[in-house]
Amino acid sequence: MNNDLLFDFNVDKAAKTVFIIREFNAGLSLVWDAFTKPELLDQWGAPAPMRAKTKYMDFKVGGRRFYAMISPDGQERWAVQEYTSITPKINFKMYNSFSDKNENRELQGSEWDYTFNEENGRTKVNITIFNESFERMEKLLEGFRIGFTMTLTNLENLLSALSEKQ
Repeated sequence: MNNDLLFDFNVDKAAKTVFIIREFNAGLSLVWDAFTKPELLDQWGAPAPMRAKTKYMDFKVGGRRFYAMISPDGQERWAVQEYTSITPKINFKMYNSFSDKNENRELQGSEWDYTFNEENGRTKVNITIFNESFERMEKLLEGFRIGFTMTLTNLENLLSALSEKQ
């Protein structure tokens, strides 16, 4: 991990919101693609030793991504992400909820807001996650912090490898 890149993870329990800022040593177009194209998302979107597998993704307002995080022993944890707003290469918002393999959603999801900004060849991603349920947030928080930190490190490594090929 490149230690001079910004990484900030804060929780406002009263507001049921997580705030993440992560900087990547890569251009905006590449970082945007990594968050919005399934073939790239599947390369970084799960904490090791798990892997991500997108069943389908339609990146447009009202579109959805249906994917699983799969453990080494084959257990699947499915989720649905529904895109609610997209401003290309600047911002997108989605509603995320866990589901079963048939897309039956669990109650209590979260609203995700991603904002992208490039300066001097580095791209900063601001992520705000609002949880409908304080209890859900509390239950997931520590594991989420560890897992999401790992996935962002996966992304940093992928971006580094892709940048070297360019």
